[in-house]
Amino acid sequence: MVSDKGSKIVYVGMSADLVHPGHLNVIKRAAELGEVTVGLLTDEAVASYKRLPYMNFEQRRMVIESIKGVSRVVPQTTLDYVPNLRALKPDYVVHGDDWRSGVQRSVRERVIEVLAEWDGELVEVEYTKGISSTQLNKALKEIGTTPDIRLRKLRRLLNAKKIVRLLEVHNGLTGLIVEDTHVEVNGVKKEFDGMWASSLTDSTAKGKPDIEAVDLTSRMHTLNDVLEVTTKPIVFDGDTGGKPEHFVFTVKTLERMGISAVIIEDKVGLKRNSLFGNSVPQTQDSIEAFAHKISAGKKAQLTNDFMIIARIESLVLGSGVPDALNRAKAYIDAGADGIMIHSASKNPSEVIKFCREYRALDLKVPLVAVPTSYNQITEDELADAGVNMVIYANHLLRSAFPAMVQTAQLILKHGRSSDVDGDLMPVDDIIRLIPGGF
Repeated sequence: MVSDKGSKIVYVGMSADLVHPGHLNVIKRAAELGEVTVGLLTDEAVASYKRLPYMNFEQRRMVIESIKGVSRVVPQTTLDYVPNLRALKPDYVVHGDDWRSGVQRSVRERVIEVLAEWDGELVEVEYTKGISSTQLNKALKEIGTTPDIRLRKLRRLLNAKKIVRLLEVHNGLTGLIVEDTHVEVNGVKKEFDGMWASSLTDSTAKGKPDIEAVDLTSRMHTLNDVLEVTTKPIVFDGDTGGKPEHFVFTVKTLERMGISAVIIEDKVGLKRNSLFGNSVPQTQDSIEAFAHKISAGKKAQLTNDFMIIARIESLVLGSGVPDALNRAKAYIDAGADGIMIHSASKNPSEVIKFCREYRALDLKVPLVAVPTSYNQITEDELADAGVNMVIYANHLLRSAFPAMVQTAQLILKHGRSSDVDGDLMPVDDIIRLIPGGF
């Protein structure tokens, strides 16, 4: 302990999304040692190793600045403390002792290493038992979210993450899968950032062809099923968007529900799935007509948070990269908040060429890719090419159908169901799968 604590600089790094007694204990201990500077992790820093914070940076800053013992708050733009530590050269860094294992263990080692450069000291506070950020987050998810919070989250994710990852949903159960599924890779938790309300899989799940045969009212029922049991942002597959006069009402409805974005494709006539390419008749809309539709939709929305993303079909229809770039510029001028480039080719080279030329033009709206056909490409490769959002557009339904057919065939073959037990989840598990089911 030092006698003149006011002359000592103490650094505390934290994300402080859900402030609890554990955080307060750390700040209290830091204040005993000297003047406390909190390095508040930015959204980008937090999203690099776990989910995006519920509160944005400015909201979290306001909370921390109001806590007794905190002298000032500075942004910490990476999980790595070193840039801030070298700038401030604190006498002490204070942290909970729970970072000795897990994803932050290497961060801790770096802190100790850099503090040694000026004889600084790491002070660790014993983990506060009975308080768990994980449990608090789980409780918040069970409470749910509001349309406004969900609506805004996609833009926050696009600003915070190298690449945003979406997976298709077509009912409440698939929504729960996207909401809750996660894996740990090299100590970092990976999960899907949001959901793609696919027209193809919604239509297929209803036994209908993907030709806009399922009307908007029916698709809203599917959306409501997903909205009721999830909290993550949803991007709606709006097909062609219909007539501009109809698209206006679609935008208003989606925004009111809390959907973050709609993606519409620049085709006209009877809708055919783009993955058929030129093997079926497909007609691209004129630039002027599609730009007008985008403009009408933008005028109809009430907030700046809702996004209209223009899907360009030029590569699918063989019009080439120059046509796609020309359309991208026109659609952005009309108000598009993002561009989705689509391709039915198994080779990603044309998509990558578009992405790089698009970025060279410095068109400052997000770029979306859907690697259904060119599925060997990785998220890192897409991000390096300039893609901001990747959509896995139909994979849950495509995986479920073969499994269900196999189960049906085996029951028919053996005249009993015990032969499929190895492929099924236990009945008790499926009852417990849904909160409140037992």
